[in-house]
Amino acid sequence: MSANRPAAVVVLAAGEGTRMKSATPKVLHDICGRSLVGHVLASARELEPENLVVVVGHAREQVTAHLAGIDPAVRTAVQAEQNGTGHAVRMGLEELGGSVDGTVVVVCGDTPLLTGDTLRRLAGTHQQDGNAVTVLTAEVPDATGYGRIVRDADTGAVTAIVEHKDASESERAIKEINSGVFAFDGRLLAEALGKVRTDNSQGEEYLTDVLGILREAGHRVGASVAADHREIAGINNRVQLAEARRILNDRLLTDAMLAGVTIVDPATTWVDVTVTFEPDAIVHPGTQLLGSTHLAEGAEVGPNARLKDTQVGAGARVDTTVSDGATVGPQASVGPYAYLRPGTRLGLKAKIGTYVETKNASIGEGTKVPHLSYVGDATIGEYTNIGAASVFVNYDGQDKHHTRVGAHCRTGADNMFVAPVTIGDGVYTAAGSVITKDVPPGSLAVARGQQRNIEGWVARKRPGSAAAKAAEGDSRGPESEG
Repeated sequence: MSANRPAAVVVLAAGEGTRMKSATPKVLHDICGRSLVGHVLASARELEPENLVVVVGHAREQVTAHLAGIDPAVRTAVQAEQNGTGHAVRMGLEELGGSVDGTVVVVCGDTPLLTGDTLRRLAGTHQQDGNAVTVLTAEVPDATGYGRIVRDADTGAVTAIVEHKDASESERAIKEINSGVFAFDGRLLAEALGKVRTDNSQGEEYLTDVLGILREAGHRVGASVAADHREIAGINNRVQLAEARRILNDRLLTDAMLAGVTIVDPATTWVDVTVTFEPDAIVHPGTQLLGSTHLAEGAEVGPNARLKDTQVGAGARVDTTVSDGATVGPQASVGPYAYLRPGTRLGLKAKIGTYVETKNASIGEGTKVPHLSYVGDATIGEYTNIGAASVFVNYDGQDKHHTRVGAHCRTGADNMFVAPVTIGDGVYTAAGSVITKDVPPGSLAVARGQQRNIEGWVARKRPGSAAAKAAEGDSRGPESEG
């Protein structure tokens, strides 16, 4: 357990986020497979806090339900009216009994780039320096619009946070800014919040006022500087959401490449935080890897593939494919232009070819479905070949039914397997057959009408046509006449 373990982390997530222009609460917008607040919770959990409280307000039922789904142990506090950040933190402390012994870290619910390492350094600095409050700051290229951090020239202690509109010319030259993330002494925080006034233009309780109150009481206010200023960026609109997604995606791809994964074109490759890789996996351009997708050693995916919750085995190849909830076995081959739906399981060296769709299908080792087919609700044994343009007819208009095809079968092109039906091992089926009855092992199944040729039909029914002339040996059609 960390020596810098805080007593509590309070996440502020009560705001409406009107600039997002969305029916979805701001903190529930998604980047890289997690909500904004989900990213903040993941970083906060790295601190192993004794308590983790999220202050909710706008659309609180929806936000609370989301929190319960991603972190059931999280506690929530309600800020019924958005009366400022100080008021929000006070609501969070009330959920914990009003006061807390130890460090209380306060973070914003819309900062998805904030890392656990940065929060650990903040908590560590706070405890090592014996501060009453420690501000997470960052040095930015352009500080316009941000609150400036003013320090004591001798001690380095923070003497003030000056908003841009109130800053002097010399203060505006300061590049160090306030992030809105703090570590507090819990007891001192509770006392200071009781002294925060609302005689300001917004009529709200500002958390930043706590710093002045504590400093005036003789307590030390310190700072911890984030290594990357982009970490503290809050999300207020869709432009910033896209910018954060790009930064986080680049971070994830860099980690993957340093771990031995080949990302051919990072600019066109997108991954979720929950995606995992093994060394020597290869990802080609235009690929999206989502959810719990995992690429095993030597797996090769793309170009232009979209895989969600898909397991790709060692040495498997998945090309220009959409896959959701599938398992691709080692050395299997998929695509191009295949669609693997949930419940698809491909065995060792299995093949799913061009324009093939599968759903709830177990396809055995070495089995091939090469062309233009639909395999739904089916189990196919090993080393079987399914002919082109085959359809597993699994739905009777009311219920789904299962088809079983044995090992070492050779089914003809343009077959319909009308479930429920069982095809035994070693079976052959004729092209164009509609299989409605079980086929015993080792049989040839033929289920089609017999061919009948009506000679002379074209001459009688289409006299003078190009087809009739061709049949008479005159290959010149209307295009060649004249």
